[in-house]
Amino acid sequence: MDLGLEGRWALVCAASKGLGAGCAEALVGEGVNVVITARGEEALQAQAARLRALNPRAQVVAVAGDITTEAGRAAALAAAPQVDILVNNAGGPPPGDFRDWEREQWLAAIDANMLTPIALIKATVDAMARRGFGRIVNITSGAVKAPIDVLGLSNGARSGLTGFVAGIARQAQIAGRNVTINNLLPGAFDTERLQKTMAAGAQKSGQAVDQVRAKRMTAIPAQRFGSAAEFGAICAMMCSAHAGYLTGQNILLDGGSYPGTF
Repeated sequence: MDLGLEGRWALVCAASKGLGAGCAEALVGEGVNVVITARGEEALQAQAARLRALNPRAQVVAVAGDITTEAGRAAALAAAPQVDILVNNAGGPPPGDFRDWEREQWLAAIDANMLTPIALIKATVDAMARRGFGRIVNITSGAVKAPIDVLGLSNGARSGLTGFVAGIARQAQIAGRNVTINNLLPGAFDTERLQKTMAAGAQKSGQAVDQVRAKRMTAIPAQRFGSAAEFGAICAMMCSAHAGYLTGQNILLDGGSYPGTF
């Protein structure tokens, strides 16, 4: 299926690796021009080279910087002639016990995982509406639907973003102008972050990493971890010209792990 996106411009945050990279690859494969951001210059430039090789017709601009800062956002936004597609993404805050977190840890989590996406939405959504096309996908977490006790910082910040999106996505001046805002909620994906988490778990429990991986996978009905490529494919579908009637939704991609009906 042609997703109807060729020639559009996308800003994909935290796209040097992991789920952000998967989204950028899927969009470039559809002929979308992309601005990709990440803090690490070397990894970002390597990813930009891979994207250019994937589809030479697509323009790829790499902007190294911290998207959670005003300067980082300004540089990323300035690199694209316009933003038709916005994929918000930022690394999650560390796990821990809420008793140990002070105000500064809470503010850092809220700034990265709630206020930064809101700032980028604010900077792009009205221009999308004027042009009559826009797709915004916020990469959040499966923990929004099924909170994880040790991820309290993420639970709180991402749930705040979810509530905000539920309101603005339904505004007539946005939804009525073919601009959609949705959230994409990953479960366990085989990314560097998951690998580090399992390595830490193995060290703490005294088990081999392979044992920890196998145990984690058996708890997933699909009996495997997701891949960044299939995550990116779902993101691209949500950004497509055919997805204009999908807005204000939380799309859970977790291999069936969430046990609820709704």
